[in-house]
Amino acid sequence: MSKLTGAEIFVKCLHEEKSTTVFGYPGGVIIPLADQIHKEKSIKFYLTRHEQGAVHAADGYARATGDVGVCIATSGPGATNLVTGIATAYLDSIPIVAITGQVKSTLIGNDAFQEVDMVGITRPITKHNYLVKDVKDLAGVMKEAFHIARTGRPGPVLIDLPVDVQIQKTEFKYPKNVSIRGYKPTYEGHLGQIKKIMKAISKSSRPLLYVGGGVILSEAAKELTAFAKKTNIPVTMTMMGLGAFPGDNRLSLGMLGMHGTAYANHAVQDADLIIAVGARFDDRVTGRIDKFAPNAKVAHIDIDPSSVSKNIQVDIPVIGDAKSILKEMNKLAEKKSYTAWHKTIEKWKKELPLKYKDDNNVHPQYIIEQIQEITKDKDVIIATEVGQNQMWAAQHYIYSKPRTWISSGGLGTMGYGFPAAIGAQIGKPNSLVFDIAGDGSIQMNIQELATAVLNKLPVKIIILNNGYLGMVRQWQELFYDKRYAWTVLAEDMDQMCPDFVKLAESYGAKGIRVKKKAEVKSAIKEAIKTKGPVIVDFWIEREENVFPMVPAGESISNMMHGLA
Repeated sequence: MSKLTGAEIFVKCLHEEKSTTVFGYPGGVIIPLADQIHKEKSIKFYLTRHEQGAVHAADGYARATGDVGVCIATSGPGATNLVTGIATAYLDSIPIVAITGQVKSTLIGNDAFQEVDMVGITRPITKHNYLVKDVKDLAGVMKEAFHIARTGRPGPVLIDLPVDVQIQKTEFKYPKNVSIRGYKPTYEGHLGQIKKIMKAISKSSRPLLYVGGGVILSEAAKELTAFAKKTNIPVTMTMMGLGAFPGDNRLSLGMLGMHGTAYANHAVQDADLIIAVGARFDDRVTGRIDKFAPNAKVAHIDIDPSSVSKNIQVDIPVIGDAKSILKEMNKLAEKKSYTAWHKTIEKWKKELPLKYKDDNNVHPQYIIEQIQEITKDKDVIIATEVGQNQMWAAQHYIYSKPRTWISSGGLGTMGYGFPAAIGAQIGKPNSLVFDIAGDGSIQMNIQELATAVLNKLPVKIIILNNGYLGMVRQWQELFYDKRYAWTVLAEDMDQMCPDFVKLAESYGAKGIRVKKKAEVKSAIKEAIKTKGPVIVDFWIEREENVFPMVPAGESISNMMHGLA
């Protein structure tokens, strides 16, 4: 059998994993790998304009498709530029494999040019990481890396690959199976515990399904929806869980938590049973922990045992895969009316809807609603940046299917949305992909316009431009007597820097500016009609706030509603 170089083995491993889409940026110690991928026409490599763009694109690709995203960077600063994106994927449990070049294995530890300890740096933000010092280990490491990334609670895995290992030769043999000591995720839930949940449901008069991103990651949206409809139990979703249950269904309460709907938060506080599925009870959901769901018994279904009773004490834990467990629950499910409970919820929905001023000004909520209306017959993916734009998109767009909402949840990474939208567009070429952005966040990875233009990726960037770092400004308005320290991007909108229309045009994209409400619909339609990438720069009400809002450290019962 002829021997192959490490670079050749790497490419063959990608084929074995059916992973032929790669994002990255070159550098000296990654050249052998780049050269081999360049020769291998069956692998599509997307050259981003920054390594952070590459890792976010791999993340967006993974969220949109359910496949493992792959990104590559060189050693030193190229590798460290991946760190924010790796942490983003880690906190949201997104399966990516990040490859970083490294100096020669004989130079490791000698402070060689562009040497950094990527294994040490990324240990807290990866499921696992590897430093490959022998080419004979590479195929096995690749098999393990993809297995770890996609199984159990998914997450990022890093492989640090010295340049000499890339050119060393050995025989290629790809392992058929993986067996890792100490890593045996539980998939089948304990039937006795499942029956305890069903018994609790039968005794409950105010049950509530609290659904997180784990339902989407396990491809369990179909089973969850069937269970909710079969049992007649209302559903609220975390921000990461949007799309796990149809937002337009009568049982949907939308998002809960700091910027969730008032009726979702009230339902949590009044429920006598909460069935959490693939959610982790993070602080943005619970608010003040000792005041969270005071009347409820809590059941928690999760594949990660470390998440159970971590923040909220759980009465009925079930460890396993959401899809598998929901299938068993559907076998045992019986319908109940919960008439009084549904009447109470309907009353809250009527009395406390999401609302904003209905006037002739350009309100961000109106823009989101018009995108919804105009694209209701299309296959749409919404990616977002982070801040007010993210919350308005979460509140006012109705997500009916999983993997149509792509946003940084746990880390809250500004600059995430646009490269993630690029990855989603590549993964789902027939979808209409929007990036809902703020004028601050979009500038963090705006250079990826070149990636979108040169690859003819028709991503539509909707900038909700208020000349501020809007979410921080909102907090300063509400809690710091309007002292807008470091949050003013433009004293006057006519002095906005940059001019986003001219910026779009300089990259070869289309730019549209909207200052009037009457122009909103036509601008969205023009953007959709345009074949390539488009920036639509909406000049919105400058001091528009996101409501409802639960102040930090408060109970989710204590919501600020904004309009009287």
